[in-house]
Amino acid sequence: MREFIEERVKEEANYMIQSKVTVRAVAKQFYVSKSTTYKDLTERLKIVAPELHTMVNKILQTNKAERHIRGGMATRKILGN
Repeated sequence: MREFIEERVKEEANYMIQSKVTVRAVAKQFYVSKSTTYKDLTERLKIVAPELHTMVNKILQTNKAERHIRGGMATRKILGN
């Protein structure tokens, strides 16, 4: 794996851990696509920094469990209810 990719993966992981944000927010912050960010945080991070992967995985699982709630809140916000 190229060095700049490894650095990006670690930076993305640290940002997610500190901010407790979603994959979309991380992707936006680092100007990378959501799919690249997801691959970075799930597959590449496991190889580059397994200790960070454990922490990021917990955040990803929390986000997955809460996504149906966030979707409803976004719909309410758009409709003005």
